[in-house]
Amino acid sequence: MGLELLLQNILNPPVLMFFLGLGAVLLRTELEVPQPLPKLFSLYLLIAIGLHGGYELSRSGITLDVLKVLLLAMFMAVAVPIYAFFILRLKLDVYNAVAIAATYGSISAVTFITAGSFLNSLGQSYGGYMVAAMTLMESPAIVIGLVLLMLFTKRNNNSAVNWGEVLREAFLNPSVYILMGTLLIGFLTGEKGWKAIDPLFGVLFKGMLAFFCLIWR
Repeated sequence: MGLELLLQNILNPPVLMFFLGLGAVLLRTELEVPQPLPKLFSLYLLIAIGLHGGYELSRSGITLDVLKVLLLAMFMAVAVPIYAFFILRLKLDVYNAVAIAATYGSISAVTFITAGSFLNSLGQSYGGYMVAAMTLMESPAIVIGLVLLMLFTKRNNNSAVNWGEVLREAFLNPSVYILMGTLLIGFLTGEKGWKAIDPLFGVLFKGMLAFFCLIWR
């Protein structure tokens, strides 16, 4: 049963497409991806995740239990990149340490979908608001990564930190802005709004995610 579940999760199109793209890099194939496409698909995934998260949050409502889960998720998204950064700094420079720390702090849509499929195969249900938790976990890691980068590069240059610049860059970063904005839109428009955009941002999501995993590099 354990092996069957393992294969069930690995044999998932987005996961396999990820390894296909990784193999293309390692084997130095001539696979070429037009430059605008990675940015386009990245923007699409951010919008889809934000809208779906807001919709699911509108369905569940913001109860005390839901709020606790969301706050805990955001806390983990803040804590992981901070402690990961200081561990990574033992071996890496500031830029690489920040990049890896923010990556580990930010949740992966592929991981989330795989975990959801695993729970479904076990017959275990989970709250739809976890999609909102996934959305909210993207932003803190990006914000913390930017703050750490600006703090430690400024410190190395012996210049004062402009906190206005830091906060503006952190919270008005395009990825954070799109995620939080679409989360709010999804929450305000609810089921009616989601049904209107489901053909593009719901039905096509896994296919777009699989293609993105191929061209992620």
